[in-house]
Amino acid sequence: MYASYYVQPGVILKWVNHLQGLKQSGQLPKDLWITSSDNFASWGGGGEEYHVEDLEKLLQAVDFVSLHTYPMHDTHYNPDFWGISKEEENLPKREQIAAAMERARDYAVSQYQNTADYIKSLGIDKPIHIGETGWASASNGHYGPEGSKATDEYKEALYYQLMREWTNEAGISCFYFEAFDEHWKDAQNPGGSENHFGLFTIDGQAKYAVWDLVDKGVFEGLGRGGRPISKTYGGDEAALLEEVLAPPVKE
Repeated sequence: MYASYYVQPGVILKWVNHLQGLKQSGQLPKDLWITSSDNFASWGGGGEEYHVEDLEKLLQAVDFVSLHTYPMHDTHYNPDFWGISKEEENLPKREQIAAAMERARDYAVSQYQNTADYIKSLGIDKPIHIGETGWASASNGHYGPEGSKATDEYKEALYYQLMREWTNEAGISCFYFEAFDEHWKDAQNPGGSENHFGLFTIDGQAKYAVWDLVDKGVFEGLGRGGRPISKTYGGDEAALLEEVLAPPVKE
């Protein structure tokens, strides 16, 4: 399946080498860092089918590694880490969700570490950044109420907090995807998860992950479309939690 979208490392290597050549000739600034941003598996943190000679050359050529990690997608495609254990079945819903989201964070950590271990095994020492990670707040497909029950603003907020805490503590640069929902990503399906990765809605409402920043006045004087920043659900946490579903119990 991966061959249907995967850009072979030799293609990227050609362009990285071209840009590095421009740096060497002075046509680009010497302190400009050059890389490619791709899924963790493409950087060697997944199956051995990715471990090819051109990938090793690419790792030598880039100035740093920028990897993507999206545990939310694997709540459907590879859900071994996802769900509520039998031991957690009788816990309050918040505790069930907290345990599931900590495992999602650990899953992202493992993808990062697997990539780092592979690169180290080649004798290569390059900084590794997280170029993309995020969690959608809604889905009418694989990740919603009829699927893995992964997507809502509450789980999105927990993932955001857990990832920020980990990467800040570990000193890892992390580009969190994304600021605003982008409805063009799955324009034919407004309820699709790809449209709902933002920390803000398309009209500028702050989702649960950043309600605390609204309370602190961080967005005072800012707005979108002529409207000031406000909270989703009118700031009513109880109303939000009514729509939040616990992940499925693992078999």
